[in-house]
Amino acid sequence: MYKQIMVAVDGSEIAKQALAEAVNIANTYNAAICIVHCIGSENESDAGKGKEILEQAKSETDVLSVETRLLKADVEYGLSGIAEAIAAAVYDWKADLLVVGTSNRRGLERFYLGSVAEQLVAKVDSSILLVRPK
Repeated sequence: MYKQIMVAVDGSEIAKQALAEAVNIANTYNAAICIVHCIGSENESDAGKGKEILEQAKSETDVLSVETRLLKADVEYGLSGIAEAIAAAVYDWKADLLVVGTSNRRGLERFYLGSVAEQLVAKVDSSILLVRPK
């Protein structure tokens, strides 16, 4: 069913859970995985940290075909820039499924901070699996 699965990671515990779900699905369907991480600046330390997050995530997979991509978000657009960068990567890589972790923010916190996952649901045409904290 799924042949190309993209998973967005940020180094958080929920992102690790999302990655584990993506790996399970990839192993079930013999699918390729592309792990993406988004940074919002040209800062070399941010890029280095992003590469570390990607390498750590890649080391936690046991899938035959794993690709990683460090994405650049337009910081001018805040969280929307992150969602745009991930959505563009999903489209470019022709992912069948996007797997992303989501927090359980509610009320004013969600209103003010927004939700990258919620924005992705509106921007991505592929199937999306939202992984909630256990």
